[in-house]
Amino acid sequence: MALSDAVLSRLMSLHPKVIDLSLNRMERVLAALGHPERKLPPVIHVAGTNGKGSVVTFMRSMLEAAGKSVHVYTSPHLVHFRERIRLGAPGGGEIITDEALTALLEECEQANGGEPITFFEITTAAAFVAFSRHPADYLILEVGLGGRLDATNMVDPAVSVITMVDYDHQQFLGETLAEIAREKAGILKRGRPGVIGPQQDEARDEIERCAARAGAPLSIAGQDWQSFEQHGRLVYQDETELLDLPLPRLPGRFQIDNAGIAIAAIRKLAAPGVGEAEIARGLQTAYWPARLERLDGGALATLLPAGVELWLDGGHNEAAGRVLSASIADIEERVPRPLILVWGMLNTKDPAGFIKSFAGLAKRVVTLTIDGEENAMDAGDLARIAAEQGIESEVAQSIEDALMRAGSGETMPRVLICGSLYLAGRVLALNAVPLPG
Repeated sequence: MALSDAVLSRLMSLHPKVIDLSLNRMERVLAALGHPERKLPPVIHVAGTNGKGSVVTFMRSMLEAAGKSVHVYTSPHLVHFRERIRLGAPGGGEIITDEALTALLEECEQANGGEPITFFEITTAAAFVAFSRHPADYLILEVGLGGRLDATNMVDPAVSVITMVDYDHQQFLGETLAEIAREKAGILKRGRPGVIGPQQDEARDEIERCAARAGAPLSIAGQDWQSFEQHGRLVYQDETELLDLPLPRLPGRFQIDNAGIAIAAIRKLAAPGVGEAEIARGLQTAYWPARLERLDGGALATLLPAGVELWLDGGHNEAAGRVLSASIADIEERVPRPLILVWGMLNTKDPAGFIKSFAGLAKRVVTLTIDGEENAMDAGDLARIAAEQGIESEVAQSIEDALMRAGSGETMPRVLICGSLYLAGRVLALNAVPLPG
């Protein structure tokens, strides 16, 4: 067990609610720590429902291609908590060490003095301390939930970014798309540029209203810039320039939009030395695990017959189901194979909303209960929901059992593990292939 695990477990007990959106506790603990949030390099703050992680990794890769050092804060993690805090350094950064993380957590625990504070808040405070003490050119900061009252919203950003807004976490953010968009738009700051990805009309209109009230100038997809695929290339165009770029390394048609958001944000940042060549290299080197990732090796491959394709994706809401199924359909059009889903979800999500996009595309679904997650949805309930969508379903007892079931019955199937980042993390841990730093 890592040294930090004991401290992380202890910090979980400091507040009775896992999620309790407020900035009061962050203001208190950051003041006790000497306001590390005021000692950060220029911040790119990223909110949205889907696509945040991909946009973050594109921006990091573009900046690092220009020789910049880039801190990165993301959540949740896949295998190890340390993945959330990446310290920038010349020539490429690295995930924080367990020893350094343990010392930071204990320092923040002491500064908090036993007062109520959520797990995400105190670990975000620890990240701010880490970033404030290590020199870097930029910090890319991903929102945990919402935006307006998220623990990360203690910074004065150089650029704010809002990726696609859709329905998720309605119990905290609101039942309508406008209400959810209003919470995301809470990261927009007076005089600071905001880059807005492709949105449904209701969300875009609300973001524009919030930006006008905040005094934040916007650069909006489809109005001020656009990105699209043409002749096997990514074309990006804004009010000043047209860029002819390679397609992203990350697969899936939705990555064209995510890449466009990243390019627009980098151009608004106006980082010295980050031009078309660096943006192109960033698109080709970006890696973000469990986002339509092909698993070509590792321990789990031995459970499948030779030649079976194995894919992994952590998308977990209705919008993610739409874009994931569309991307798989693109792959199917080029290389037809029977599609078998291995599916697990949390009971805080909308399983019917997620799985309905696979009706007519997936031949069958193997469901499982995500091991070790108290909010895991029962595999039997998931199987019933899949059957209601007209997809043949069966229940497995474990990831290993699910893969063996998925790999039998059809000739050379395409197996997609999906439905939860928590499930994706367990898959990567079992697969025993180290994640790139």
